[in-house]
Amino acid sequence: MVLALPFLIGVVVALPLGGRLRALASVRLRWLGLAYVALAIQIAAFPGSSMPWHTPDGVAVGLWIASDLLLVAVVARNVRLPGVALVAVGLGSNLLAVLANGGHMPALPRALAAAGLHYHVDMNSEAMAHPALPWLVDRWAAPHWIPLANIFSVGDVAIAVGGFVLALAVTGARLPGLKPRTATT
Repeated sequence: MVLALPFLIGVVVALPLGGRLRALASVRLRWLGLAYVALAIQIAAFPGSSMPWHTPDGVAVGLWIASDLLLVAVVARNVRLPGVALVAVGLGSNLLAVLANGGHMPALPRALAAAGLHYHVDMNSEAMAHPALPWLVDRWAAPHWIPLANIFSVGDVAIAVGGFVLALAVTGARLPGLKPRTATT
């Protein structure tokens, strides 16, 4: 969701800036199937209340880390696309925070409170007052009026900005004040 919503917003913003929806069809993402496998693994790891199973915590953490490594591979394979380097930085920083803190993404209690959330461990997040690498953890709360608002990290911000930039670039949006590049410039 961290990548999907900013990408969709980027597409909507791109349209009045000359972006074309049909340009999305020409984008060739490499190893896209591997990304789908990674997302399926994350659903298996953290099924939530909508699925008929529960994954034990140790197994869920292992699956989540494996799925993140698969996503890092997909992103690395597509790093030539605008914005994808930011997505890679975000994924990497989130993975570092998870690995440094025992397999869950730490959430600062004040961020949880600001978002109106109250949990010790929920899915892939864990409330921690003093996590390792505190500048990389879920430390901010999105305003409650934002759809699906939650807490987020610097890695999530990098992923979101990368997704937005990718959408603008692949649709061919022309930003005011920037001249299109030509073969001679």
